Amino acid sequence: MPDGDAKTTPTADAKFGRGFLHDIWYFAALSGDLKAGKLQRYEILGEPILLGRDRAGKVYALKDICPHRAAPLSAGKLTREADGAESVECPYHGWRFRTDGACAAIPSLVDDQAMDVSRIRVRNYPAAESQGLVFVWISSDPRFTGEPSEPPPVFPGVVGGGPKLVDRMDFDAHIDHAVVGLMDPAHGPYVHQQWWWRSAKSQHEKAKKFEPREQGFAMVRHEPSKNSRAYAILGGEPLTEITFRIPGLRWEHVTVGQRQVLSLTCLTPINEGKTRITQIVWSDHPAFLVLKPFIAAGARAFLRQDGDMVNLQNEGLRYDPSLLWIDDADRQAKWYQQLKREWTASRKAGRPFENPVEAATLRWRS
Repeated sequence: MPDGDAKTTPTADAKFGRGFLHDIWYFAALSGDLKAGKLQRYEILGEPILLGRDRAGKVYALKDICPHRAAPLSAGKLTREADGAESVECPYHGWRFRTDGACAAIPSLVDDQAMDVSRIRVRNYPAAESQGLVFVWISSDPRFTGEPSEPPPVFPGVVGGGPKLVDRMDFDAHIDHAVVGLMDPAHGPYVHQQWWWRSAKSQHEKAKKFEPREQGFAMVRHEPSKNSRAYAILGGEPLTEITFRIPGLRWEHVTVGQRQVLSLTCLTPINEGKTRITQIVWSDHPAFLVLKPFIAAGARAFLRQDGDMVNLQNEGLRYDPSLLWIDDADRQAKWYQQLKREWTASRKAGRPFENPVEAATLRWRS
């Protein structure tokens, strides 16, 4: 019996600012956000998703709509079946669904009403934990029940125990605009003007080497720009590498001798018009012992300044204008669009992904 999901197979819209990538991992939550036995509702790509952790510690993800009368399953509770398996009980009529999506029981049925309830399912999304992060695989096929074609991403520099900083903010923007806004190298002197960072007066020409990486690209390891004063708090001679990976993962890995700082930004599309930005920082650098409040305040200010600019940009985007992309400052935005097109084409054709990014040195002023 179908699970009631009548949607057609989704595809990524070719136009920038529309549609989403599928058959790929999306960041959903921190491992610490999910407590055993607690049911939590999220929205990813416009789909309501129940994220939970069973009492054995395993995370799972189900469509957060009961196929009976559409009540959110996350408003119910976690129960245990006679065979010991755990299930989610709907708060409306008590229908129970195992964590793989199969229906376990319909309490209103009487003994002589024969019905194979296991044929009723809610959508199950593959979920995985990696390095203290929870990822959900969003398939293009709503009835997908197999294993993802690849493991969730792994990041360098996850050191020093748990995260030192976590900050979240929802941008009122499609993920495409959020991604290119955060990777844009030329907006810094205008949007982020602080004495401890840089100003419009401190601009100079920069040349950075880029190379393709798994499902994305990287600005290869280099010394930070002289007008990026915030790096001074790390002391020594810091080296940094900035990497982007579709659908929306961007991280900066800084090394100072044997010490490391990893700043990871995860962009998760809530729906067509809203994207959740989660910034997570790990480090074993002693600067975080005494300067954590100041570093946190600076990171928070950066994120909110970007959010304010997104809101301002929306004043123009609501007229659906054509956008002008220039080299070299907008080359990363062009690569992002090429990566999206190639990912969608490779999934549709059932062939390996071929990274369209070619190594290059990009030059701009900022």
